[in-house]
Amino acid sequence: MVDQPLAVAARSLFYRKKRHRDLRQRFIEVLLFLAALSSVLTTIAIMVLLVTESLPLFEKVSIIEFITGRDWAPLFDPPRYGILPLICGTFVTSMVALFVAIPMGTIAAMYLSEFAAPKLREVAKPVLEILAGIPTVVYGYFALLFVTPVLQMLYSPFGEKLSEWLPDIFPYELEGFNMLGPGIVMGIMITPTISSISEDAMRAVPVELREGSYATGATRFQTAWKVVFPAAISGIIASYILGISRAVGETMIVAVAAGLQPTLTLNPLRPAATITTYIVQVSLGDTPHGTIGYQTIFAAGLTLVLLTLFFNVIGYFLSRRFRETY
Repeated sequence: MVDQPLAVAARSLFYRKKRHRDLRQRFIEVLLFLAALSSVLTTIAIMVLLVTESLPLFEKVSIIEFITGRDWAPLFDPPRYGILPLICGTFVTSMVALFVAIPMGTIAAMYLSEFAAPKLREVAKPVLEILAGIPTVVYGYFALLFVTPVLQMLYSPFGEKLSEWLPDIFPYELEGFNMLGPGIVMGIMITPTISSISEDAMRAVPVELREGSYATGATRFQTAWKVVFPAAISGIIASYILGISRAVGETMIVAVAAGLQPTLTLNPLRPAATITTYIVQVSLGDTPHGTIGYQTIFAAGLTLVLLTLFFNVIGYFLSRRFRETY
C-alpha cells in the first residue's frame, strides 16, 4: 500500500507541473494572438493615417472628380485632381508584368515540382529566387538601359509601317520611356515569387492523386496539368495575388524607366506615370505639411491601397470558386 504522505506529494507535484504547463501554453497562445493582432492593428493604423491625411483634399475635391478626372496636375495653376491617368499607368504596367510572370512562374513551378530531378531542383530553385533579392533600382536601370533599347531595335523595322496603318496605337518610334519595358522587367522580378509559392503548393498535393492518375494511364504532363495543378489552385492563385500586389506597388522600376508625365493611355508603347511614381516624385522635394501637394501624396497612397485590396478580394473569391470546383 502506498504511503499516504508520498501519494500526497506525488499528487501535488503532478498538479504543480500541470499548472506550469497550462501557464506556458496560455503564454504561448497570448503571444501568438498578439503577433496576429499586431498585423491587423498595423493595417488599421495605416488606413487611418491615409484617410485622415486625405480628408482635407476631398473636402475641396469630390471623390467622383478625383476618380474619373482625366487630368492630373495638382501642383499647377489651375490645379486638376483627376487620378485616372495614374491609375491607367499602374494598371498597364501591372498587366504587362502579369502577362510575363504568370506563364513563366507557373511553368517554372510545374517543372520544378513534377519534372525536375531532386538535385536539379535543389540548385535551380535558390538560383531562381536570387532574382527576388536584386534591388528594384537595379531592375529599373536594367529596363531603361538594356530592355528598352532591345525593344526599340525590334520595333524599328515595323514602326513606320504600323504607325501608318494604326497611328493612334503604334507610335512611329518607340520612345526611351515607355510602359512595355518596365512591365516586362517587373514580370521578371515577380516571377520568383509566383514560381516559389506555386511550386510549394504543387509539392503539397498528396502523392496518392498522382499515383491514381498514373494508374489510369495518364502521362506526367497530363497528371501535372489536369490533376496536380487543379488540386493546388488555391495556393497558385495566392501566388498570383502576391505577384499582382507587388507589381501594383512597385516604385523604382517605373520611376526610372516608364516616365514621369501622367498620360491617360492604355497603350504600353507610350510613356506614362504610375501612382507610385507620383508619390516618389513629390516626396523627393520639401513638401510642407498641410499643402495640396502633401495631401495628394496620401490620397494617391489611399487609392493604391484600395486598388491592391480590390485585386486581393477578386483573388479570394476566385480561390474559393476553384476550390469548390475541384
